[in-house]
This record gives sequence, structure tokens and C-alpha cells, in this order.
Amino acid sequence: MTRNILQSSLKNVGFSIIFQIACRFVTFGINAFIVRRVGSDILGLMNVRLLLLESTLLFISREAIMRASLSATSQQKNKSSWTQVINLIWLSVPICILCIPVCLYIWFHVWSPVEPRLVSQYTFACYSVALSCVIELAAEAPVFVAQVFCFVKFKIFMNTLYIFLRSVVFIWIVLSNDKIAITAFGIAQISSAVTIILGNYTFFHWYTKKLQEERKKESKEKETSELFQKMDDFPFSSIKEMLPKGIGRIQNLNKDDLDEVFNMELLILTWSFFKQGFFKYLLTEGEKILMSLSSVFSFSEQGIYDVVNNLGSLAARFIFRPVEDNAYFYFTQTISRDVPLAEQKRDKIMEAGKVLKYLCATVSTIGLIALTFGQSYSETVLFLYGGEKLVQGAILLKWHSVAICLMAVNGVTEGYMFATNTSQGIDNYKYFMLFFSVMFLLLSFILTYFMGPVGFILANCINMICRIFYSLRFIKDQYKTIGIKPLIGIVPGKLFVIVLAVLGVLCKISENFFNECIPCHLVVGGISGLLCIAAWCLENRELLSLFLESKFGSKLKMKTK
Repeated sequence: MTRNILQSSLKNVGFSIIFQIACRFVTFGINAFIVRRVGSDILGLMNVRLLLLESTLLFISREAIMRASLSATSQQKNKSSWTQVINLIWLSVPICILCIPVCLYIWFHVWSPVEPRLVSQYTFACYSVALSCVIELAAEAPVFVAQVFCFVKFKIFMNTLYIFLRSVVFIWIVLSNDKIAITAFGIAQISSAVTIILGNYTFFHWYTKKLQEERKKESKEKETSELFQKMDDFPFSSIKEMLPKGIGRIQNLNKDDLDEVFNMELLILTWSFFKQGFFKYLLTEGEKILMSLSSVFSFSEQGIYDVVNNLGSLAARFIFRPVEDNAYFYFTQTISRDVPLAEQKRDKIMEAGKVLKYLCATVSTIGLIALTFGQSYSETVLFLYGGEKLVQGAILLKWHSVAICLMAVNGVTEGYMFATNTSQGIDNYKYFMLFFSVMFLLLSFILTYFMGPVGFILANCINMICRIFYSLRFIKDQYKTIGIKPLIGIVPGKLFVIVLAVLGVLCKISENFFNECIPCHLVVGGISGLLCIAAWCLENRELLSLFLESKFGSKLKMKTK
């Protein structure tokens, strides 16, 4: 019997979503604690500089190897042995050790210098992060085995324990002495890494021993736990088999013996994955790299930017992302990629066009509300979150509200394009994405020199505007022969725009009038928000009625019967 991979994957996705949300709340809580207790400069040093060191070492050492190893246990399972896979995974440890001196030299001598009072703590924290990466990579083999054989609950438990212990150790030390917060960060990193290696090897030591006992039983009916069911293909009888074999004598091996230790196809595949992922790494960590390289940003500005960026991404993670995912699924099931719209069923095309129009209307409304109220409530939100120390970041959050407005439109339009574009069109778009990405990095470097942290947000806005125009042109050309215009949903109605503009001005007046009374200012904002929603609902009655019918129509019919 085999495990249900789909069921385990869905379970993993569900647990991962819950875990990500929980981690996000924990991170917000710790960031607020750091800002209020020790200052935004310490937050910037930890969340930008030190976490960049961790992500860099782990990316270079682990990312490509793990992707190649997953391929070896799925598509290429008959071409490689478990010994070769385990040996490949263990290569991440010496790779990390070789990269540490280079990275530490960059972090000590190339990046912008830290304040003299923090040099000793910073040095200790860098060495601690590097050591924690080596320890964490030493546990990568059992972590990989847990993923392949669908130990979902154990994996989530270990991730939760990792976050919990790191947070508790850090907060406990800072509460004892808030002047050694950076040292506390390093100690917390090592503590959580030790937890990973001890927890994983202890579990599999118990599991392999218990599994051997279960296999010796004459009747499988005596198995009492699903943990041991459908594990006939589990290849390990001891945790010793999760350690590398033959690597120590690799210099004396001939070619045939070397093939038993390493699979050359996997090594080549690993290199290919590394080249593919390197550019993605630059885009993901580009902002942190530029902030670390440039002396334009103080650590306080870096910390404030990190907090604002996390707050601004809430809408993307919890509102726009679910909308985009469900819309992408709907359009892929409704519209055929490689068939022109004029040749497909007209009723489905009309329905898809109407759905796209409603989606554009909804997300553009949310974006405009965020843009309008962000101008009046940025200072209030940051004050409630981190106190007076964060209020100076209000200008960043105001600009971020512009990015949210663009993000809302870009998510739906680009998602529709990916769902309905031809295979050739998607391949061609890769080159545009490459151009947009390079443009983003160059603009970030130039604009931040003149505008500071605002330059990052402005560069991102320009990048999204370019992507939006590309998607809009695709949608317009696609529906040109059909006779419908789904893109008119992006333009809000006159009533909503007038109400939003008036209430935006009112909230701005409230911000100045109720300068010392935050509850009063929040009440004005709450009432204004409800009035905006009411105006939108009045202007979009058709969409509202469709939503209510889809949600409650069946229940009402059952009651009337």
C-alpha cells in the first residue's frame, strides 16, 4: 500500500496556512516588543542584516540540493539510491562551512558599518547565525525524510517548536537585560537550531526502532497507529542510515565507487536549480541587499521599513492572495488556453468576462479605500503598534497604501493572463518579467539614493504599473472580437468616488482636529468606512445580489420549502 500523497499535500497546505498566520502574528508581536523595548535600530540590524545572512547561507547551501533531492524521490526515483540522495543532502553542510568565511567577510567589511557600541554584539550574532545554519543543515536529512514520507503533523510540530523556543529565549533574555538584544538574537538562533537537530534525530531514532518491531508482528491488524501504516517502502532501519556514507574516503574511490556515493545526474540537476534560483534570490532579498550595501539607510530606517513592509503586506497575504488563487482556478477551468475566445462557448466566455469585471471592481475598490484611509490613519496605526518611535515611518505607510492599490489590480489582471494565455505567450512573458525585475533593482538603487526608503516603494509601484499595462493590453486584445469590456470594472462608479473623496477629506480633517484623541479619530474612520461600503453596495447592486444569492440562496429555498 502507498500513502495518499494528494491527501497529505492538502493537509500540509492547510496546516501550513495556519502555521504561517500564527507565525505572522508572533513576528508582529515580537517586532512591536523590540521597537518599544530597545528601538527600531536594533530591529533593523536583526531583521535586515542578520536574517539576510541566514537566508543567504541557507539558500546557497540548501535550496538547490533540496529541489534536486525531491526530484530524485519522485520523477527519478529509479535512477538514484537513497544513499546517493542522503549524501547529496549532506553536501549542504560543507558547502555552508566553505561559504561562511566569505559571507562573514562581506558582513564585517563590505556592508555599511554598525555603531561602535554594537560591534561586539554584532560580531557574536553573525558567528551565532552562521553556526546555527550549520547545525540546522546537519538535521536536513531527517527533515527531508519527514517531508517525503508525509510526516505532516511532526513537521508542523517541529516548526512550531522552533519558532516558539526562539521567541521565548529571545524575549526572556531581553527582559533580563535589554542592552544585549543582539546577543540574545544570536543565542536564540543557536537554541532553536539545536532543537531542530535533537528533535528530528530523536524522533526518527524512536520511529525506526518502533517500526522494526511493528514489522516483526505476524498480523498487521495489531498496528495501533496510522503512523506505522503504509510504510512498507520506508528504507531506514536506523538513524545511522541517515548519515553520509563513503564521503570520507572519496579521494581513494574509482569512478564506479564514486557513482555509488554520488549520482552525477543529481549533481548536474542541483547546479541547474541553483542557477535558476539565484536570480529569484536576488529579487526576494534585493531590498535587504541594497539597504545593507548602502550607507544611505540607518539601521533605524531599515527597522521602520521592515515593520511598514510587513504591515503593508497584510492585505496581500490575507485578502488579495485568496482572491487571486480562487480566480486563477476558476479561469483555468472556464477558458481554454490555446483556443481563441471566439471559438469557445459564448456563454462561458460571457460569464468569465462578467466575473473578471466584478473581480476588478471589487479589488480596485479595496485598493482605493486602503489608499484613501492610509493617508489619514498611517500615523495612528504605527503609534498603536510601536509607539512614538514608529510614527516617523508614517510617510512609508502612506506610500505603501499606493502600492496596495496597484497590487490589488495587478494580482487579478496578471492572474487572469497566466490562467488564459497560451503556452507560447507565457514563455514569452518570462523575458518581460526578467526586464521588469532588472528595472526594479536599478530603480530601487537610484531612487533610494535620492528619496531614501520611499524609493523602494516607488520602484515597486513603477514595476507593478508596467506589469498592469502588459496584462491590460493582453485582456483588451483577447476580448476585442467578443464585444464585451471586462476592464471597465477597474474604473469605480461616480457615486463611490465622490463619497470616498469627501470622506477622505473628512478623515484628514479629523486627523488634525482629534490629534490628542485617538479613539475619536478611529470612530470617524469607522463611520466613514461604513459609508464608503454602503455607497459601493448601492452602486453595485447587481454584484451584491449575486453574492447574496450564491451565499444564502440555497438556504432560503430550503426554508421556504
